[in-house]
Amino acid sequence: MKVCSNTGPPSWRKASIYGVMHAIQVDSVQRWMEDLRHMTEVECMCVLQSKPIGVDEDAAQGEFIVTGSVHITRDNLQALLKRALVVSTELGKMFQRLEKGQWQRVHSTAVRANCHVRSLVHEYGDKINNSKLCLLIILYGSRCLNNEDEYFLKFMKEAIHKILTDVSDSFSQMIDMALANEIQVLIRQIETSDSVYTIGSAISNLLSLTEDGPQLCSIIAKEGGVVALFKICRQDCFSSLYAHALRTVASICCVEEGINQLEKVDGILCLADILTDEACAEAARAEAAAVVAQITSPHHSSTQHLVSFLESMQDIVTALIKLCESASCGEVFLLASAALANITFFDSMACEMLLQLNAIHILLQACRDRQRVDTPYSKDQVVTIMANLSVLEQAVSEVLQEKGVERLLLLLDEKPSSSSLSEVAACERVQQKAAVTLARLSRDPDVAQTAVQLHAIPRLIELCRSPAERNNSDSVLVACLAALRRLAAGCPDSIEASDHQQLIRPRLVDSFLLCSNMEESFV
Repeated sequence: MKVCSNTGPPSWRKASIYGVMHAIQVDSVQRWMEDLRHMTEVECMCVLQSKPIGVDEDAAQGEFIVTGSVHITRDNLQALLKRALVVSTELGKMFQRLEKGQWQRVHSTAVRANCHVRSLVHEYGDKINNSKLCLLIILYGSRCLNNEDEYFLKFMKEAIHKILTDVSDSFSQMIDMALANEIQVLIRQIETSDSVYTIGSAISNLLSLTEDGPQLCSIIAKEGGVVALFKICRQDCFSSLYAHALRTVASICCVEEGINQLEKVDGILCLADILTDEACAEAARAEAAAVVAQITSPHHSSTQHLVSFLESMQDIVTALIKLCESASCGEVFLLASAALANITFFDSMACEMLLQLNAIHILLQACRDRQRVDTPYSKDQVVTIMANLSVLEQAVSEVLQEKGVERLLLLLDEKPSSSSLSEVAACERVQQKAAVTLARLSRDPDVAQTAVQLHAIPRLIELCRSPAERNNSDSVLVACLAALRRLAAGCPDSIEASDHQQLIRPRLVDSFLLCSNMEESFV
């Protein structure tokens, strides 16, 4: 790279002087500043760190300079992500301004982006020539300044757009490689250190990275993060780190790469060992339950890992229902019940196991204990399990014995305590699944009769007719209509003629359309 000579005016100053000589009736200093910003030689500008004399509206936001050496700490890892965000933001601005033909802004934004990219390249290396591509954009952009040739501008616009796309793609790869290098150091610390403090610190850094999105989780998994964490969970001397390590594993397993790595190291067997070891701390068993909940989530497209899971399912299900029974707080119960809820979706054998383990009694008892079941999220897990168990004939007698119908009607009254969207959604799921469970159980005449005696029908009608009662949820409406029709089939005299005419007699879709278009003032 060239360095400006100390003797004679440097080239960037020469360019400015020539601009002033041709200016007529224009303030010389102002023209000098404009020329300095837009008509400089690219290479000299990089030497000067691309600092414009005047600050445009975006320059202040774009500045992000990190000094000092890069250490493997949470702050520095976050700093790398912030610096990457700055460059990504600048690239996004260039795309927008290129489309609008704002050539001066394209040029100035490219200068700033180039400065940031060069700084990152200097620290992390660049195998993809990001900086050279940025220089091309600056060069092409400078040629478009004050040029009104439409054909030329169209050609340059297409050329810059292609280069900009290449820069964006290669920059993402460069950041991924830089993060992978930092993550490798953290993983080596976990694998080689004997210090609980050092390992715990490295795990904390990994956990903080997982909070920045699935892309980072994929990088951690590919670099062996799951393997290293399970090595910790298999050593008694690090038992104090089990909960922390497993929480990180659960976060990484939000992506398929994490689950695949868990399968390769027999992670499910390790989870089963921790869950069934009652001498193990409750926090560690709760986090093991969280990993089970994560890898059995219906949202995952791949279910290959479930093959080995089935081999340990009896032990895991037994340990999870015991954890629900003994949970000391709502969070522990939530994690254990969420794992059970997911398990009941993919194998009917799990439902039969739960019935043999007296799960209905345990779960309904927990619902009466506000220390364990204190949020709509926990109730959502309980009613999910109940809905899946209600498919089995033998579940009916247990639900009646444990006063489960009464509990289902209470769940139909579930309302959010705040305006939180997640809580509102959880309440809708609770109402919907409670209605589904009631409909399934009401195939038994005794359950239908009990539900009618407990005034289930007026509540179901209210949910159908009043959108506010169901938070305008269509899924709750459909479930309540289905439950009403099942009860009406078993107890036809329990529904008034007008309700029968509108909610029972028509096709389900017609009743749905009628209720979904109702205003609350109708009630």
